[in-house]
Amino acid sequence: MVRIGPMASPDFSLTRRDMMACLGAAALCPVWPAQSLAQGRTAVALQAKADRVALRSGGPETPVWLLGGGELRFKRGETLDVTLSNELPLPVAFNCRGLDGAPAAEPLTSRAPLATGAKDTFQLALRQAGTLFCEASPLGDGALPVRPCAVVVTGTAPVAIDRDEVLLIEEWRLRPDGSAVPPGIVPEDTTLFHTVNGRTSFEISAQANARLRLRFVNGSPRSVLAVKLENADIRVMAIDSQPAEPFPARNGALVLAPGSRTDVFVDAVGPAGTSFPILLHDGKQARSVGKVTVTAEPPLRPAPFPPAPPLPANDLPAQFDLKNAARFELALGGPGDWTRAADFKPSSAPAFQAKIGRAVVLALTNRASVTTVFHLHGHHFRLLDRLDDGWKPFWLDTLAIEPGQTQRTAFLAEYPGRYLIEQVATDWAAPRLVRWYGVQ
Repeated sequence: MVRIGPMASPDFSLTRRDMMACLGAAALCPVWPAQSLAQGRTAVALQAKADRVALRSGGPETPVWLLGGGELRFKRGETLDVTLSNELPLPVAFNCRGLDGAPAAEPLTSRAPLATGAKDTFQLALRQAGTLFCEASPLGDGALPVRPCAVVVTGTAPVAIDRDEVLLIEEWRLRPDGSAVPPGIVPEDTTLFHTVNGRTSFEISAQANARLRLRFVNGSPRSVLAVKLENADIRVMAIDSQPAEPFPARNGALVLAPGSRTDVFVDAVGPAGTSFPILLHDGKQARSVGKVTVTAEPPLRPAPFPPAPPLPANDLPAQFDLKNAARFELALGGPGDWTRAADFKPSSAPAFQAKIGRAVVLALTNRASVTTVFHLHGHHFRLLDRLDDGWKPFWLDTLAIEPGQTQRTAFLAEYPGRYLIEQVATDWAAPRLVRWYGVQ
């Protein structure tokens, strides 16, 4: 494989301000092992283990760590009986973004870090369809980068598409000897690489007039990334595992905070050989990471599908009682009452507590000098308008906040339990910090 070099793109010139404006407006792995389905229950065995990935042509493979090793697809309504084993030399915490109301599987608050050589079992109820992001976070010094996984939960109602592809974007900081610097460490004397589904160039082919569902996942642990398909109309259908009111991508680009996911529909329109380059922008420059190409086969249908209706809903609340909401302020951008995951104690005081069935409004203020990313476990939230008189037409579980800004979010406290909240600066050397909140 060869390294992806800089690629000039006059149609994809973004500043960090542009990327954050897009955020405010608005992945395949190898097969996982040990799956069996009976009466709506599925047994899944996941391993956190050592692996290697080829990033440089003619160079040695890079040692990394890996969770599971692949794409899994399930159906909404299934219950997973998960067995997690840790073959790494450090304890790990398992985390799956996009799952609402799974307190028994919640890392650190309910599931203690998994020690080296140990196994853990727990259940995950897949009550909602969507694109999930799962990771194993090592706790302690001497870690290697850990490759995450994307998990697709399909709905029970059919969706008019011809192909469904996950594009998991990963970011690497390589030393001259080919080893990779894990997040949380200053990446001195390193070269930046990106891969899509473990490849330095990822290509998709489709017949003319086919409709593709592309599930973009930002697997970078620290960087806000923008993705664009040149010369293609991109229609956003879901964000962070939840259906959205369909809308065209702003400036034709998707902006993804670390760990966030965006599902889009793209029609392969044009004569045979037409290609739509996939460009990745990290706020400094654009790089080509692949393309979608129209094949020479006969068109799949005489004309493209008409604009798609919204995806089937996941039964999230249609309205909030903001007038009587419980309101809390959280300061981001520094330790304060936040702690590193390795130092987290379940006995620590909660950031806030809410009564079940009540709306919660969080005012999130970033006091750091760099963009900070906030992630809420257990519930999805709405991004409120400035006057709290409405919200954006999509749900989120992850939000990037610019320096000095305050964003207000709202969610309905539906699921009793103890859940994590996370913050991390968009700086490779920054630590991931956590607290917890309760619903009772």
